[in-house]
Amino acid sequence: MNLIFTCGGTAGHINPAIAVANLIRERHPDSKILFIGAVGHMEEKLVPQAGYEVRCLPGSGLSRGKNLAAVKKNIHAVKCVLNAVKRCKEIFREFQPDAVIGTGGYASFPALYAAQSMGIPTCVHESNAVPGITTKLVAKKATRVLVAFEESVRYYKNPEAVEVVGMPVRREFLFTTKEEARKALGLEGPVVVSAFGSQGAKVMNETIADMMALEQKDGFPFHHIHATGSFGKEWMPKRVRDNGVDYASCPQLDIREYIYDMPQEMAAADVVIGRAGSATCNEIAACGTPCILIPSPNVTNNHQERNARLLEAGGGALVILERECSPETLYAQVRALLADAPRREQMSRKLHSMVRLDSAERICQIVEELSRS
Repeated sequence: MNLIFTCGGTAGHINPAIAVANLIRERHPDSKILFIGAVGHMEEKLVPQAGYEVRCLPGSGLSRGKNLAAVKKNIHAVKCVLNAVKRCKEIFREFQPDAVIGTGGYASFPALYAAQSMGIPTCVHESNAVPGITTKLVAKKATRVLVAFEESVRYYKNPEAVEVVGMPVRREFLFTTKEEARKALGLEGPVVVSAFGSQGAKVMNETIADMMALEQKDGFPFHHIHATGSFGKEWMPKRVRDNGVDYASCPQLDIREYIYDMPQEMAAADVVIGRAGSATCNEIAACGTPCILIPSPNVTNNHQERNARLLEAGGGALVILERECSPETLYAQVRALLADAPRREQMSRKLHSMVRLDSAERICQIVEELSRS
């Protein structure tokens, strides 16, 4: 099989594609797999690390503003899309894909659109509870439309053509135990992991930086691993220092740009704090780690809060809206969870019950069907 995966922008779009690609490669060692993404984003780093070739094309997201700057940005974005579609067609003629699989992000639109115009089977997977712009644009002509949540089906014009497959996660999230992870990382005592996406979130990085001062005041009651993201790697550690916390000489604080071994770190944690993108929610559920979710307020259709509320309704998560998430409030919730082992055990069981363990396998089967057709 010759397969092209197209995704980009954030790890939440990239990692599900890698999970399916890994299974394809395992089941079909002679298959050829190529990724297409956008220049300047996480796919340039994550995809090669997973052992796959990626070709990144210039791209730009759309602005919802109505001022002159927004109009100029959208004109530039359209030009980028047209050029990317042309380049994708050239790649397809060279690579001869049997199917093109998109897992989200504006970077996936040119490849999906080009494939549909050339009659190549396409499979679109929407990870969020509410379909994004790219999914809406390509779903009508897609060979197969797959969604992560049962609640998502009603948002499509032809719900009978939509299949619920869950969210594919890497096997490490499913099978890494807390004992194994803690031994490998050399961790003891309570552990908290916090991260707000591969790019980071300014407000939440500020909140975490200020919360670390509260941790110091209490004598660092837990080991705290925090990923700043690319936008916070310079200023966020400085804010921690300005708060009087010498994190560099404190073994209880581990501040880094990105957590590359997230399955292991998340499995080792007693509490995870993060955003509520679909990939994050499903990875947390697969690990069964109790979580505090702070949905991003800056996303289309408020889809992160909808994702978070699904986990909350299932008993596996606490949800705090960003506007209500002060350092004191967040710290109090973390301390309360760490002090209540029975509650954490119940949350863990609830989270595990929400996971579709065969998601990657089901998508793999669908891709195989498309390739045969």
